[in-house]
Amino acid sequence: MTRSNRLFELIQILRAAATPMRAEDLAAQLEVSKRTIYRDIAALQAMRTPVEGEAGIGYMLRKGYDLPPLNFDEEEIEALHVGLAMLMRTGDGALQQAAARVGRKICDVHASAEWLQVAPYGAPLDDPDNGCVSKAILRQAVRSAQKLRLVYVNEAEEQSERILRPLALIYHVDCTLLAAWCELRHGFRHFRTDRMLAADLQDDHFVEEAPLLRKLWQEQERDTFVYNL
Repeated sequence: MTRSNRLFELIQILRAAATPMRAEDLAAQLEVSKRTIYRDIAALQAMRTPVEGEAGIGYMLRKGYDLPPLNFDEEEIEALHVGLAMLMRTGDGALQQAAARVGRKICDVHASAEWLQVAPYGAPLDDPDNGCVSKAILRQAVRSAQKLRLVYVNEAEEQSERILRPLALIYHVDCTLLAAWCELRHGFRHFRTDRMLAADLQDDHFVEEAPLLRKLWQEQERDTFVYNL
């Protein structure tokens, strides 16, 4: 979680709290250290966010403080509800949790659209405890233009190890594909996440090459995938 996202989540937690929140409880919810919470509280106070309290007692957000309302019309709210629900089909556990948080924030300022239902059937849920590669790691690799070491099994049950330059994730109904430049094959390849045995982030980045590689991949696959709405 980036620092800006963490500060936003910290505001949301304090906003919903009925009593002062201790630093250790905030740290547990955000999965950071108490020292990080103290720094974040100080940063929010420096930005004139009305956080009150002190170490050993707890922190609260002064009543009356709120974030700007989300201005969506009825059909936009319905589109968001369906779109967030369809994330259940991706099998991406981290995105599903993020979608649930977004949904709760929308419902805080808009009427619910629970009458719009989406069947959850789709790609299997990624579960690192059962040997599945986390899609959150793959998204991180694409986002940060960071090389990835992949252990992969193809359709013929042949196992290989390769270094990839991840470029995109493509969510199908029944599976998810990672698009990447494969240094072993010297070309663009697509890898099913359900055939990945391991994926480890490497120290090497390819930030400068990423935009050109992604553009070349998009040109090559322009008749296959939708990139933007």
